Amino acid sequence: MDLPDDVVDDVRKRLRRVAGQVQGVERMLEEGRECRDVVDQLSAATKALEQAGFRLISAGMVYCVQNPEKAAADGYAVDEVQRMFMKLA
Repeated sequence: MDLPDDVVDDVRKRLRRVAGQVQGVERMLEEGRECRDVVDQLSAATKALEQAGFRLISAGMVYCVQNPEKAAADGYAVDEVQRMFMKLA
């Protein structure tokens, strides 16, 4: 599937943010921070990772709707993209 450059850039930016959040969690654990603070940061990282996945899926759905034959030939028929969405949901 051909993903637009802006989608790829957005997802990469989101993943870098997640990586920073995970590193922050590691530091928090090393520093002995409060459990609730660590959980809050883990929750934020999880949400950011989910948003990256949903961004990819939404781009995939647009691709499938705009190019149904090519998407199906590439292995991304609408039902396959729906299954991918359900994995994230």
